[in-house]
Amino acid sequence: MAQAKILLVDDDPDFVEATRTVLESVPYEVIVAYDGDEGLVKAQEERPDLILLDIIMPTQDGFFVCEKLKSDPELWDIPIIMLTSLSQRISDTAYSVQDGMMLEADDFIDKPVRPKELLARVARLLAQSG
Repeated sequence: MAQAKILLVDDDPDFVEATRTVLESVPYEVIVAYDGDEGLVKAQEERPDLILLDIIMPTQDGFFVCEKLKSDPELWDIPIIMLTSLSQRISDTAYSVQDGMMLEADDFIDKPVRPKELLARVARLLAQSG
């Protein structure tokens, strides 16, 4: 079976490198985008099997990107896991998990992400969509 392709969209280079290492250990093929606009372009170009999407980013936030992906007839069925450190920052932001659920994100993981939990959730969503 071919490696699953995962698009990781996050503006934190340290988080991206750590998460890429975890995912590549499985091994998954990992494509990286560092902001929402780049994430949308790469989703269209690469057609990943799953998207890990940070919420708080420059250019376009994760909620905007999720909404765009879920409204695109060619991309709507790609599972999306939202990555959020919002639980620590909820008072600084107008976002809520309810907003994300309304956008049909498939799952939410709080940062800092535990590698085993991340891999388990990724595997579960890939199995459901495959």
